[in-house]
Amino acid sequence: MSPAAPALPLVARTAAELRTVVAGWRRDGARIGLVPTMGALHQGHLTLAEAARRAGADRILFSIFVNPAQFGPKEDFSRYPRREAEDLAKLAGIGADLAYLPTVEEIYPPGFAFSIVPGGPIVADLEAAIRPGHFAGVATVVAKLLIQAGADIAAFGEKDYQQLLLVRRLVRDLDLPCAILAVPTVRDGDGLALSSRNAFLTEAQLAVARRLNRILAEIAAEPGRLAAGPDRLRDAGFDAVDYLVLRDAETLADPVPGRPRRLIAAVRLGATRLLDNLPVA
Repeated sequence: MSPAAPALPLVARTAAELRTVVAGWRRDGARIGLVPTMGALHQGHLTLAEAARRAGADRILFSIFVNPAQFGPKEDFSRYPRREAEDLAKLAGIGADLAYLPTVEEIYPPGFAFSIVPGGPIVADLEAAIRPGHFAGVATVVAKLLIQAGADIAAFGEKDYQQLLLVRRLVRDLDLPCAILAVPTVRDGDGLALSSRNAFLTEAQLAVARRLNRILAEIAAEPGRLAAGPDRLRDAGFDAVDYLVLRDAETLADPVPGRPRRLIAAVRLGATRLLDNLPVA
C-alpha cells in the first residue's frame, strides 16, 4: 500500500476565516509565523517557513496573493504564474498549518481608498525609480497581511533586498508588533537565486542567468571591479543592466568606511527581470 499523501493545510479565503483560526491558536498559546508570498512556490519560499520555525513560530501560515497594487501597467501581472493546487501540495509536504488565499476584492474591497506611501532613502531609487508605485503596493499589502494574521514573526528572503529593508522600516515606523526575519537567498546548484519568475526563462536564458551570481561574487570580493560590472554583465549575455550598485547594507545610502555594504543588481533577460545581491565585507 502506498503511503498516504500529507494532509493539505487549512485554507482561509477571507480575513474573517483567517482570524477565527488564528484566534484559536492564540488561545492555545501558539506563536504565529507568517510567510507572505505571491504563490508559484519554490524551495526558497519553503525555506522561509523553516526559518520561522527555528525563530520560535509554533504555527506556520502562508499567504498566497498576487498583489495587483505592486505591478505597473506594463508589467507581468496577468501572466504571473498561479498554481494553487501545486502550491497547496508543497505546503502539505512541509507541514504548513494554514494557507491564506484571499481574492483581490478581499484585500481591496469596493471603495478601498487608503494606501501606505513609503518615503526616505530606502525608496529613493533602484526599484522605486524603475517601478513607480511598486513599494506603495508592497507596503500596503504587507501591512494588511501582518494585521490580518496577527503574526508574531514574518519571514522575508534577502533576494528582494530593498523590499526587505522597506518592510523592516514599515514595521518599525507603524509600531506593528511583528518581528521581521531576514532569510538568506536560496540558490540552485549553479548559484542562481530561486525566483518564481525563473519559470519564464528558456534553457538558453537560464544558462545566461546563472552567470549573474558568479559575476557579482567576483565584484563583491574585489569592489574595484564595480565600474566595469555593467559591461561584464552585458558581455555575459544579459540584455540590459538596470542597476549595479554598492550601498550601505542598512540604509541603502552611499557606503561609508566601517559599515556593512551590499552589492545589489537588477538585470534583464528578454521580458524577465532578475534581482540579486551579495554582502560585501
